[in-house]
Amino acid sequence: MRICSLLPSATEILYLLGLEEAVVGVSHECDYPPAAQRKPRVIRNLIDSEHLSSGEIDAAVHQALQERRPLYEIDEDALVQAQPELIVTQELCEVCAVDGSLAAQAARALSRPPDILALHPHTLEEVLDEILVVAERTGRRSRGEQVIGELRQRLEAVSQSVAQSTERPRVFCLEWLNPLMASGHWVPQMVEWAGGQEVLGRPGQPSRYVTPEEVAVAQPDVVIVMPCGFSIARMRQELAALTGQAWWQALPAVRARQVYLVNGPAYFNRSGPRLIDGIELLEGILHPDRCEQYRSSDAVQLL
Repeated sequence: MRICSLLPSATEILYLLGLEEAVVGVSHECDYPPAAQRKPRVIRNLIDSEHLSSGEIDAAVHQALQERRPLYEIDEDALVQAQPELIVTQELCEVCAVDGSLAAQAARALSRPPDILALHPHTLEEVLDEILVVAERTGRRSRGEQVIGELRQRLEAVSQSVAQSTERPRVFCLEWLNPLMASGHWVPQMVEWAGGQEVLGRPGQPSRYVTPEEVAVAQPDVVIVMPCGFSIARMRQELAALTGQAWWQALPAVRARQVYLVNGPAYFNRSGPRLIDGIELLEGILHPDRCEQYRSSDAVQLL
């Protein structure tokens, strides 16, 4: 089977299922595992997010959506060269990656119509279910069941660990910096699994804009900064616009030096198997007396 993955999380799933040789094309964001970066790129980002601030990116995205312009472009020449039998894409967020309709439109250039699998998980349980869906569509059901079993074992280990703690810190996961966005989909569930309570995020629902006043009223004990697509170094640069503001300085998390920068693309933003790594990292942040895993990881830094 020849497979094009238009979604970073799908690429991770395919590799975890042992299908690396079948992957003949990936998106511009598929950077894990590292070997995936050597695969042909079949997607181009039409917004230069590398050189724009978070506020500029947000404005550019909204303008493109209002004008009904795509945010991404499929390289039809690269797609024709790849000749995929299966294209894996998504129907979760038109901002995050190419959706199924654009993939179907581009697939018309192929001599033989490929099968198109569009993933759309909203919760952690659905993320695990989608791994099995990919496994079944690629003839790897047995491997998929094994992978899911291993991930569930790790979840259970975290659950048993945090059950021994009586404290459940109030957590605010900051998914975008300008304007402010609270977490959604699976992230609030990740916080709950790790022994905390997300005070602004809505489980199973899209991320949403929030005001500084809402954050101040929520009084988070811990702030986790995880803007989609940003490195920790880039977060530090942009956070300067927030950290000097009075409402920010008054947050309990800031006063207690409990603001953490995390590798969002790797462990929180993408609907893939490394979300379990993210839960383990959160456990180390929220319950360092029981788990010190984050301290040995370069995926987390204290602000």
